[in-house]
Amino acid sequence: MIRLFWAPPAVGLAVALIAMPAAAADAILGVYAHDVTFLGDALGIGSAGRENGDGADIEIGVRSDRIDWLSWIGRPQAHAFMSLNTDGLSNFGAIGLSWPIKITHTFYVRPGLGLALTDGKAGLPAVNAPGLTPDQIARRLDAFEHRIDFGSKELFEPEINFGAHLSRRFDAELSWVHISNGEIFHHGKNQGLDDAGLRLIYRFGPHGG
Repeated sequence: MIRLFWAPPAVGLAVALIAMPAAAADAILGVYAHDVTFLGDALGIGSAGRENGDGADIEIGVRSDRIDWLSWIGRPQAHAFMSLNTDGLSNFGAIGLSWPIKITHTFYVRPGLGLALTDGKAGLPAVNAPGLTPDQIARRLDAFEHRIDFGSKELFEPEINFGAHLSRRFDAELSWVHISNGEIFHHGKNQGLDDAGLRLIYRFGPHGG
């Protein structure tokens, strides 16, 4: 069951959505596996796999058209989205920039970078604190084993997407999204979340060259 996303990120994301250009270029709908571990297993980085249950993440968002006044960094598109977990685990909202890079007439790659806010755990209490009852220890141990400790509610949001133009209006993207504090928003805990899934993109109009 999707938990109601906590107020500050929801309000912040709503402001970001309103502030984006009135004629958004893309609408985004995605379905992701939550807390995948293949990148961490392969490279020794990324997710710890503490929240990889049966639930999925539903991503809903928008992207702007390409931003001409940011031509000095390649005319990126701005994005804003919310990711809601169906199993009641960590939700997050993100805003950022992405750069579509043409590979062929049909295929493209889209790296991106943004900032995120989460309602997930940030600063789990110690399991070995003195004076705890057995029930308190059990609850803290369960959280330690089954919840990501982001260390901070404010996080970085890098992503990489491999896309294909399906038609004039629709694109599909294989997508990987990561969120963590990068040891910048918080020193100490830096557990991250990796999501991998599929986005369907509805394009309201051409992005330009």
